[in-house]
Amino acid sequence: MKAYSIDKNKFPFPAILLFIILFVTACSSTKLIDKNQAIVKSIKIDSIPSKYNEEAYTYIQKDIRPAPKLGIMVGLYDMFYTLFKTKSVGKPAPLMDSTLVEISRAQVEKYLMSKGYFMARVQTEINIKKQRAKVVYKASPGPAFFIAKINYKIPDTVLSKLYDVKKVDFTHLHVGMQYDDDSLSYERDQVYAMMKGAGYYDFSRPYVRFTVDSALHNSKTNVVLLIDNPENGKHQKYTIGQTNILIAPNSNGFPDSIRLNPRTVRGIRYTDLSKRYRRAPIVRYDFLKQGETYDVIKENLTYDRLYELNVFKNVKLEYSKNKDTANVLDPIIQLTPQKRMSNRVEGEIPFNAGTVGFTVGDTYVDNNIFHGSERFEFQVKGGLQSRIGSGAFFSDIYQRDFSVSGTLSVPRLMVPFDIPLMGKNGMPATIFSSSYVFSLQQNIFVRRVYLNSITYQWYETKSKVHSFTPLNLEYRFGGLLLDTTTAYGKGIVADNSYNLKLLARKDITLGMKYAYTVNADKLLSTKDFVYFRGDIDIAGNMLQAASKLIGENQYPGTFLGLPFNQYVRPEVDVRWYNNLGLNRQFVAHLNTGVGYAYGNSTAIPFEKLFYAGGSTGIRAWQARTLGPGNYNRGNSVTSQAARETLYGIDQLGEMHIEANLEYRFRLIDNFFGSKLNGATFLDAGNVWNISPHNPQPETYFNFKNIGNQIGVGTGFGLRYDLQYFIFRFDVGIKLRDPQFDPSQQWVITKLFSGGKEFKSDYELKNSPDSYHFFQYNFGIGLPF
Repeated sequence: MKAYSIDKNKFPFPAILLFIILFVTACSSTKLIDKNQAIVKSIKIDSIPSKYNEEAYTYIQKDIRPAPKLGIMVGLYDMFYTLFKTKSVGKPAPLMDSTLVEISRAQVEKYLMSKGYFMARVQTEINIKKQRAKVVYKASPGPAFFIAKINYKIPDTVLSKLYDVKKVDFTHLHVGMQYDDDSLSYERDQVYAMMKGAGYYDFSRPYVRFTVDSALHNSKTNVVLLIDNPENGKHQKYTIGQTNILIAPNSNGFPDSIRLNPRTVRGIRYTDLSKRYRRAPIVRYDFLKQGETYDVIKENLTYDRLYELNVFKNVKLEYSKNKDTANVLDPIIQLTPQKRMSNRVEGEIPFNAGTVGFTVGDTYVDNNIFHGSERFEFQVKGGLQSRIGSGAFFSDIYQRDFSVSGTLSVPRLMVPFDIPLMGKNGMPATIFSSSYVFSLQQNIFVRRVYLNSITYQWYETKSKVHSFTPLNLEYRFGGLLLDTTTAYGKGIVADNSYNLKLLARKDITLGMKYAYTVNADKLLSTKDFVYFRGDIDIAGNMLQAASKLIGENQYPGTFLGLPFNQYVRPEVDVRWYNNLGLNRQFVAHLNTGVGYAYGNSTAIPFEKLFYAGGSTGIRAWQARTLGPGNYNRGNSVTSQAARETLYGIDQLGEMHIEANLEYRFRLIDNFFGSKLNGATFLDAGNVWNISPHNPQPETYFNFKNIGNQIGVGTGFGLRYDLQYFIFRFDVGIKLRDPQFDPSQQWVITKLFSGGKEFKSDYELKNSPDSYHFFQYNFGIGLPF
């Protein structure tokens, strides 16, 4: 099972033909326009500081920007429009328009002025030849102006003192800096946020103004910050009064007349017209407390957390000024319920080299099962894999899988102590989970696993998330289906004793887990940032300590009649995201982990082993087919009958290292109403064994030999971005394969010379496995 079975000899021709069509249509696009029209082929902005080039280009009108990517977008538009009369793919050729050129010139000039080049002037030069236009914007920016002095005019002394105290935390304005409109806009926004957070409910941005005097010598300017008072006097601070929380009877909204709850508890009148929600889980996330100063931060916090309860389709927060008490705001929170229950059926048909299968799952969700915004999810999932070539589909089923799971998520930390401002930075949760997994590999093994856990998840800040599982209880019941009394069965067990013993184990795990994640909230952004996730899984220490306390000398120690696992398994995932501008991004990814058994165990559980390959890993290999180390099944299992029996057994290890480099870019802005992005990537890594008792020395990690134990692949991919979903297709190409001798590992050379003989020799030695240079991966979402 090395790759998807797609004939590479048939694959390139359509791709080459498509490229020729696109190239020809792009080059001949002038034939599709009138004789008095011209296509803009290049735009250049000349003589401005290089750090402003990219942003200045964004002020060029989109309709005259040249098509990027060698005209492919224009070629696609022309081809699809000619063949299918659709404008949903690609982009039409940018036609020369002198009016848009002039608008762009004025915008670039204005942009330079906003950056402190008050004397900037921009002229245009247009050259048209054979209906192809080149536009050059020639800038004379003049000297950059710097701030010589900053004055403040804030007539309200209370506001003046507040600004003097707070500005050190946010101001970007200082004497000596180059003038920049963006710094003034940022200052205005920060003053607005400061005022709204200090009780000034009626404050608005127009109260903050700047005057700029650029008529000074030596390219200097003076800036004056003004915070005006309202016409009726000084700005007024407000406090919070009584809060009304209203829940509509159903998802259709509120009726014309509402009978409010006559009772008020702790400053909150709670009226649930739907009779579906308990009071405490809702008011817990109302941060607008009676008697406290109005704060827009707490207002936004209340709005966000009530939405994140995931039981309301609409959250509306308004204020009523109390007529009986001056400067008091009475919040009114209106909540419209969403559909409580849903059911989702999903399926997939994985088609691998020599195999076909399907997986079908049904997921039932109840978003308010105990009337406290708890989310209950129940899933049933099953699937099978069958060999191809021995008759009809699914006539030779060699693998069956089935699972059932239930998860209950409570939107708070269920702990016996009070947590002030629970949910300040994000919605906390207590998650109860239980599942049963059944796996059957024909004539090899059967395995049953029961998983149970309690997990606490909370936010230190918006970008820092903790997850702690104090109780993780797992039962494993495995058994071999091989007849180990025969010479054939004994031979298979001898050649693969390590993994087969793990599959056949009956044991129990009692442990805990902890994970810490940084910047997961930024994964869909285009900013520069570093993502980090570190987690550790520890098991068996408490049971080992208990065994010693009671004086049990049995080895291995048991719990509930089964030997218990004792191990530690840390893993680290680090990613560096670098925005290159103009819809381009570079990502570097490192993922490494190790599982180490000790004390009561000689090996970690089978499910805790690592694998390499797959759509989110080293993409030139199918998942679980790379490694461990220099493992080659043909060398380790010399009997073809034994290899057929072991067909589909995962290739796993106790340690893994994976590194990825990926360059992402925009291909087509308009592809049937959405964006089509491209990516090129380079992946490297493997898995290894580190514990003793494995009869295959080539699977062990060897630092001195690590260069010959790393699999390397490259490739390209497409990402169809539908905003809510990203459909991904990647083609991975093997460069270096560690299963061969060092002199034969650069398999990419075989792709271009001697590939047929190389694959034929491999199949003779490794059949029923065959060798594929290409791996095709489909997925939803980005790989990392």
